[in-house]
Amino acid sequence: MIYNEVDDLQTILKRRMEAGSTVVPLGHLGQADLKTIRAKVKDAVYNQMDKSLLNNLHRPEVKEQVEKYIKDKVLEEGRDLPRIMWAKLNAVADQIIDEVTGFGPIQDLLDDPEISEVMVNGPDKVYVERNGLIELTDVKFNDDKHVMNIIDRIVSRIGRKCDEATPMVDARLPDGSRVNAIIPPLSLIGPVLTIRKFSKVPLTPFDMIFRFRSYSCRELFLFYQLVQTKFNILISGGTGSGKTTTLNILSSFIPENERIVTVEDSAELQLQQPHVIPLEARPPNVEGRGQVTIRDLVKNALRMRPDRIVVGEVRGAETLDMLQAMNTGHDGSLTTAHANSARDALIRLETMILFAVELPVRAIRQMICAGIDVIIHQQRLRDGRRRVTEVSLVEGMNGNDIVLAEILRYDHKADRLVVTENRFKLEEVFREKGVELPAWIWGELPCKR
Repeated sequence: MIYNEVDDLQTILKRRMEAGSTVVPLGHLGQADLKTIRAKVKDAVYNQMDKSLLNNLHRPEVKEQVEKYIKDKVLEEGRDLPRIMWAKLNAVADQIIDEVTGFGPIQDLLDDPEISEVMVNGPDKVYVERNGLIELTDVKFNDDKHVMNIIDRIVSRIGRKCDEATPMVDARLPDGSRVNAIIPPLSLIGPVLTIRKFSKVPLTPFDMIFRFRSYSCRELFLFYQLVQTKFNILISGGTGSGKTTTLNILSSFIPENERIVTVEDSAELQLQQPHVIPLEARPPNVEGRGQVTIRDLVKNALRMRPDRIVVGEVRGAETLDMLQAMNTGHDGSLTTAHANSARDALIRLETMILFAVELPVRAIRQMICAGIDVIIHQQRLRDGRRRVTEVSLVEGMNGNDIVLAEILRYDHKADRLVVTENRFKLEEVFREKGVELPAWIWGELPCKR
C-alpha cells in the first residue's frame, strides 16, 4: 500500500516536471485533473441528464437518484487517476452535489446550526453571523455568474425572478429562512445575497432563558400572562434584534382552542397550534400585476373569523388596519415594528398610519392608545446577545400626548431588567381583567440562569 502511494506520487511529480513545473505544493497535487473532472461531470448533469430530474429535486427519491448519478459519473471520469487522488474524488462529488441539489459553496454554512446569518458580498467575500458576531469565512464562489446561479435557484422555487428588470428580490428557503438578493447595476460589488437562517427545530422558551439569555423566568412568565389575558402587544426593536423570535415565543402561548390568522411579508412564524391559517404577501410579477400587500391580507383576515391576528411586521399603511382589528374585538393580537425604543415605536406607528389616511394627530394617537396595550422592546447588545430591554404599558392620553408607563427597564451593569414603581399600574390592569399576578414575578427569580 505504501509502495503504491509513493509510486502514484512519483507519477504525479513526473507529469508536473514534464509540464515544466519545478515546485509542486502538496495541497495542489492533481488539482488540474480534479477541475477537469468537475467541469465534465457538471456538463453531463446539466446537458445529458434528464431535465425532469432537475425540476423535481424537492422529491427525496429524485434527489437520491441525482446524487447517485453524480457519484458514479465522478468515479467514471476519475478512474485513471492515481490512487492517492481517489479520496479527493469523494470531495469533488460532494461539491457537485451541493452545487446541483443544494446551494453551492454556502451549503455547509447553511447546515451549521451555530450560524444564524449568511452574507455573500460578491463572489470573493462570504460573511457569517455566529453567536451574534459577524466573521469572514474562507468560502468563495467562482465568479459573479456562480453567485447568480445560486440566487436563481433560490428565488425560482417560489416563482420569482432576479434579473436586470427586477434586481431586488425577497424570498425564502424551503426551511423558511429569509432571503434577500440585490444584483448589479444596483449593487456595485456584484451579486449580494443575505440569508437569515431559521432554526430547524423551533426555539423554545427554555432556549430563550438558558441558552440565549434573552429574558429571565419572571419576564417570560409575565409575557405568558400578557398573552393569555389577551393584551394587544407590539414588539419593537432594530434590525436583527430578535423581534420575530420573540413573536414566535409569545405566539406559542396562545391557547390551542383559538383560531389564529398570521399575516407576513415572508413566512417566518412557526406556530404549533392546530388552528392556524398562515397568509403571505405576494410581490408584483414582471408585468407589475398580481401584487397582494400586507394591508390586503390584514383586511381579508378580518373576514376570516379570527380570534387573534398575528402580523409579522407592520411597516406601512397596514398599520391602520392592524389597529382597527385590535379595536374591533380581536384582543390579544400581536405584531412587530422597527424602532429604537418603546417611545420611538409610538412615533413610528403615527407616521405609518399617515401613509394610509390623513387624520388629526390626536385622533391617530387615540387609536394607538385604544389598540396597543403593551410594548416589549428588544435590542442587540454589544456582545451580540439579543435582549429584552424594556416593557412598557400604554396608559392612555394626557392632553395630546400618549402616556407610556415603563414597567421593566434594563440595567446594563446588573445585566437584568429592574422593576419600576409603575408595576402597580400593570397589576391594576390585570385585576380589571380578573387576573392576580403572583408576588414573586417582581422579586427574585424562581430559577437560575
